[in-house]
Amino acid sequence: MPHRKKPLVVVTRKLPEAVETRMRELFDARLNHEDKPMAREGLIGALRTAEVLVPTISDDITAELIAEAGDQLKLIANFGNGFDNIDVAAAAQRGIVVTNTPGVLTDDTADMTMALIMAVARRIPEGARIVPDDKWEGWSPTWMLGTRITGKRLGIIGMGRIGQAVARRAKAFGLSIHYHNRRRVDARIEEELEATYWDSLDQMLARMDIVTVHCPHTPGTYHLLSARRLKMMKPDAILVNTARGEIVDEVALTKMLDAGELAGAGLDVFEHEPAVNPRLLKLARNHRVVLLPHMGSATHEGRIDMGEKVIVNIRAFMDGHRPPNRVLPSMV
Repeated sequence: MPHRKKPLVVVTRKLPEAVETRMRELFDARLNHEDKPMAREGLIGALRTAEVLVPTISDDITAELIAEAGDQLKLIANFGNGFDNIDVAAAAQRGIVVTNTPGVLTDDTADMTMALIMAVARRIPEGARIVPDDKWEGWSPTWMLGTRITGKRLGIIGMGRIGQAVARRAKAFGLSIHYHNRRRVDARIEEELEATYWDSLDQMLARMDIVTVHCPHTPGTYHLLSARRLKMMKPDAILVNTARGEIVDEVALTKMLDAGELAGAGLDVFEHEPAVNPRLLKLARNHRVVLLPHMGSATHEGRIDMGEKVIVNIRAFMDGHRPPNRVLPSMV
């Protein structure tokens, strides 16, 4: 039997060593040994030569770039839970299949969401700076007071895998669970989580103590939390976003935080990342605003699981099967 040629797979960023090793075993893998994003010229070169492109969420695979792809490119296997960095419709028009890695980051992102809720409510980063800066003068009954989260109302925007995982954790902390979703979840899930469904996002926002974002970034969710909607939140409420920065009007949020119209925010994602609004950075130094560098899914286990899903998708496609995590234009 003739030896089948390994497919040429181009990976745009450095991945965990275990994932890269397995890719080299299975494919003709061209790896990025420097953990830096590919420049536009490098992406175009990859699109023109690869049979499979493995980008990450930091690679913006636009329709313009896809137009540069060679006929040999048949699969874009995204190393990421989302796929808003890829013009899926443009890829489909060229006959290029797109896949992603859903599900593997659920627990990691939910953990980080709870960490941000606690960090903002209990002023943890602020307190953590005081001790090493030698500014602690001893215990005081009125100093560094935060907010108890037990008994508070948590409003979850997007009740998919991650939203439900957050709800399970939050329920254990004694929070009252509320949610807004495109579709109401199964009654059994509502009963398990003791969750209240809100058909109206506006009405939910006005009544929550903490709001956390877990919907995907699509054209329909761009600035879903607009200036108008943010104004509906209570002045003592906290906003947490571990989904996508574009879902929140960052300028409006910053103005409200600066004016004291919101109690605080915990953000792991930003509208124009890695650039961050300078006013938001200033608030993080002086107020109850916690900013993290998009690390919600950053665990060893999660990254390896993502890589394994990428490999499964590539192998299924190359064997003539439908990849298990195929993304269709209708999903955008």
